[in-house]
Amino acid sequence: MNSGTMTRERQPAAAASAGHATRAGFRARMETVLATAFGAIFLGLAFVVAIETISRKLFNVSLQGADELGGYALAVGSTLAFSLALLGRNHIRVDVFHEKFPPRVRALLNWISIVSLAVFALFIVWVAFKVIQDTTAYRSTAQTPWATPLIIPQGVWYAGLVIFALVACALAWRATRLLLNGDTPRLNSDFQPKSAKEELKEELDDLKARQHAEGAAR
Repeated sequence: MNSGTMTRERQPAAAASAGHATRAGFRARMETVLATAFGAIFLGLAFVVAIETISRKLFNVSLQGADELGGYALAVGSTLAFSLALLGRNHIRVDVFHEKFPPRVRALLNWISIVSLAVFALFIVWVAFKVIQDTTAYRSTAQTPWATPLIIPQGVWYAGLVIFALVACALAWRATRLLLNGDTPRLNSDFQPKSAKEELKEELDDLKARQHAEGAAR
């Protein structure tokens, strides 16, 4: 085998490796953006609750909106958490017998799992759109002192659901391509439930990161 033949054989593997690295990098950036938005929402809510508590305690004055904002934060934060859990393979699956099946059967089950989730996400988006239509038609407002137009929090909530559906559909499309190409190992590694070893490794890596951050702060 000459060097030219070896070079041609290495090119597909190198391209596949580069593509995998690109996807991993994009997924990591997506997780960072969603996690940052999620954290910002609840940090903002914590600030409002702190101001509410202090104003009530010291000045006997209430903002009369902390509870309302808490409900909106929970609704929007949950939609972001859907996408974060999906990207991190953290959605719960009953996998008692999963590892006992042959690789091809596991691949089929993993494909069914992600496609079913994508269909469910699209269904949620469709139902939520009906809610948005009704809110717009009736110009609904919250039954609170602020009388917030519900289209504002519901619009943000709906955007989070759309993001979840897009992420689910993109992953379902990729899983379908891997299944049709017969790439069972990649399909299983990317879409199967997390093993105990993977979860332990993530916890240890997170512990090391926190220890390093604490050491740098000192």
